Amino acid sequence: MSIGRTISIVDDDEAVRLAVASLVRSIGWQARVFASAEEFLACADLADTICVISDERMSGMSGAAMNDRLVQLGYTIPTIFVTAFPTPGLCAKVGANGVLAVVEKPLDAQAMEHWLKVALSLM
Repeated sequence: MSIGRTISIVDDDEAVRLAVASLVRSIGWQARVFASAEEFLACADLADTICVISDERMSGMSGAAMNDRLVQLGYTIPTIFVTAFPTPGLCAKVGANGVLAVVEKPLDAQAMEHWLKVALSLM
């Protein structure tokens, strides 16, 4: 089933997933939630995702590894990483392969809305 113009939220913390999805929907966009990078990558509708909001540190595949895999699959999707642990390596990815920003947890709704607008302006 194709949803179209969807923001995908990938985070192994259910509370964060639901809060970010609620924020995305409150500003008028469709949101899909995924509990892992592997679950997101297995999604049949990757092409319908116009932005990814992903945790970096998750059990299993990290957000950065997921982004690398997306690029290998031919997708350069605007991506916003959220993390409580912004490492220099992760921050160095900003500006490459669709990575727009690294936003620190706890999430600030205004910062997320700003980066979503940036991401969506690229579409």
